[in-house]
Amino acid sequence: EQLFSAPTPQYLPPVLGETPPGDPPDPKKCSPREFLEFYIFPVLLPGLAALLHEVEKEKCLEEKRTKFIPTDFLTEWLYNNNPKRKDESFTELFSIPFVKDWLKDHPRPPVPLSLLLSEEEASILIQSFWRGYRVRCDSEIQELRKWQKKLREERYIHDVVRKFWAKQEAKGDFM
Repeated sequence: EQLFSAPTPQYLPPVLGETPPGDPPDPKKCSPREFLEFYIFPVLLPGLAALLHEVEKEKCLEEKRTKFIPTDFLTEWLYNNNPKRKDESFTELFSIPFVKDWLKDHPRPPVPLSLLLSEEEASILIQSFWRGYRVRCDSEIQELRKWQKKLREERYIHDVVRKFWAKQEAKGDFM
């Protein structure tokens, strides 16, 4: 009998954006389950739904790497949809005060160029570098570059430039 007893009713989270019926309990005295149902889920679940829509829009499930950072989106969404900020305007992620403070102490590495460029932009960039490389391999171009280098060395162009700027600085006439 104990092995095949009727299953207990499963927990069902509240509908998106709705709090459970009844008065909200005191957040400092209620059970963890009540706290989740009344204070966390009504805010977090719509944010997660918005996150899933954004993931579909950014095609994150179709590509291995994307520039979309889900935690950034969720942070921005939760901050802007906070009930305490009802009448305030939209705030971008990097303008949120606690995000600014965090990034001062923990700066992010730059986003790789491969994530910033579209496939078309990346192919144009690669093709232009390749064409430049092929042109620089041409014997006539190499000869021209050697001649230019020799000319710079003969004319002491570095000294000429240094003297020019020293003269400009002495006049106080620079930029």
